Amino acid sequence: MTTSFRRVDTAAIADLQDRLARRRAPVLIDGVASAGVDRDALAELLATWRSDFDWPAVEERVAALPWVRVGRLGVVHRPAARADAPTVVLLHGWPDSVLRYERLLPLLDDVHVVVPALPGFPFAAPWPDGPVDVVAIAHAVAEAMAALGYSEYTVSAGDVGADVAEHLSAIRPDAVVSLHLTNISPLHAVFADRATLSAPELEYLDVVARWSRAEGAYIAAQSSKPATLAVGLADSPAGLAAWLLEKLHAWSDEFPTTQHALEWISAYWFTNTIGTSFATYAAFVPPVPYVATPTVLSVFAHDTKPAPRVFAERFVDVQEFVEHERGGHFAAWEEPEAYAQDVRAALGLAGRAPRRSVPAVTPAPPHPTR
Repeated sequence: MTTSFRRVDTAAIADLQDRLARRRAPVLIDGVASAGVDRDALAELLATWRSDFDWPAVEERVAALPWVRVGRLGVVHRPAARADAPTVVLLHGWPDSVLRYERLLPLLDDVHVVVPALPGFPFAAPWPDGPVDVVAIAHAVAEAMAALGYSEYTVSAGDVGADVAEHLSAIRPDAVVSLHLTNISPLHAVFADRATLSAPELEYLDVVARWSRAEGAYIAAQSSKPATLAVGLADSPAGLAAWLLEKLHAWSDEFPTTQHALEWISAYWFTNTIGTSFATYAAFVPPVPYVATPTVLSVFAHDTKPAPRVFAERFVDVQEFVEHERGGHFAAWEEPEAYAQDVRAALGLAGRAPRRSVPAVTPAPPHPTR
């Protein structure tokens, strides 16, 4: 096993600054100008990115993490002092990276922690030929955990990572002893049989539909025309910043300062991974019908369309349902202490028997949504 972290040279930083200096702002008509990214916040971020942002310092911090290359993945592997400590796998999502868990790691120093850089995302190892979908990623995580010597582990995940976690639980039920999720796969809302749902569940599906109409355009673009979209975002730092900053603001309770947002955005820019991060959107895979692994489901109040317990229990063995008044889509970063408590609750579920194993769903035509 060798390190998977690759450094950025000074020419790449100079190129970024040159592109930002030559940025051409769009002309927008009334009405359109107020939709999407906050223009003032974007202008502040771009000015800081050009003249007052130290990527090498960020890179030093990220490179100092205990990176290893194992199998098809680059992972942050931080063993605990005790060999018999439990093990937690942390799976990030979009539009973030392993940086989602940077504030969480110090709070889990008594457990073995593995944080894969998911294929196609910042800091990931090069992926060999073949599709990059959530099932392929789940197999790669399973292979990496076996190579690291872990036969049992808890998986904590959100966003794309939650889809991977559900499939990982299905293919390795002997290894995944418990789950901690901040969302169930959004595809369950697509495949659910409305005729079997209660009134609160039907109301939730209406919430999902309204959210998709108002906020889901990025899903359609990233799943249906990823190659076209990637051309603009990979070539324009301002375009990339606008695409990501809008999500960081809209999906968070109180997302951090401009400096912190730039760390996440720069990770995509310097690794040129915005296009490859669309892979799991474009490579559609139906969800696991039912996940029998004992699960803690954390609901953070400002996350996107969190599912009610009555709906989530149709698809995942929810043994603890924890609601938080603060935090959003990036809860491990926004509220690391609360997140760590829920991870520990999931560790406590290891070995508990599942409650049931038969879903009450009927497959529907595929339509990607996240």
